[in-house]
Amino acid sequence: MSSNVQAQRVRRSGRENERGFTLVEMLVVITIIGLIMGLIGPRVLNYLSESKTKAARIQLQSFSAALDLFYLDVGRYPSTSEGLAALAQRPPGLGTWNGPYLKGGAVPKDPWNTAYVYRAPGDHGPFDILSYGADGQEGGSGTAADIVLGTQTSARSE
Repeated sequence: MSSNVQAQRVRRSGRENERGFTLVEMLVVITIIGLIMGLIGPRVLNYLSESKTKAARIQLQSFSAALDLFYLDVGRYPSTSEGLAALAQRPPGLGTWNGPYLKGGAVPKDPWNTAYVYRAPGDHGPFDILSYGADGQEGGSGTAADIVLGTQTSARSE
């Protein structure tokens, strides 16, 4: 029996040195993490939405440069019916087309995975290129604001 008593003492003394987290300690840690995420989370989400808006503006500038090259080669901008696809594939009946004017040979979608809208002639110049923003519908404010090339409308997407 003495060996059993000694074994129990060894097991108890080993367990006395072990220490775990109490429920209160776990709740305090979870609360602190929740507070940190509550403060930082909105800033991170705002940064991500701003980066999509900036990416759309950069793509619009790229389209504008490609449209200028198209104009130099063909002598006109693509019609509304030809659209931005005229920058990637030769429209029928054009002999002086030296494209594709876009890398990859395809028209990319906006950062919200929606097609860009192209109008020629445009309301603000020889053409308009726009993205309807996060909501995919005309109008809106904030991240849902329309992003239009070369107009004050693009400044609204704050």
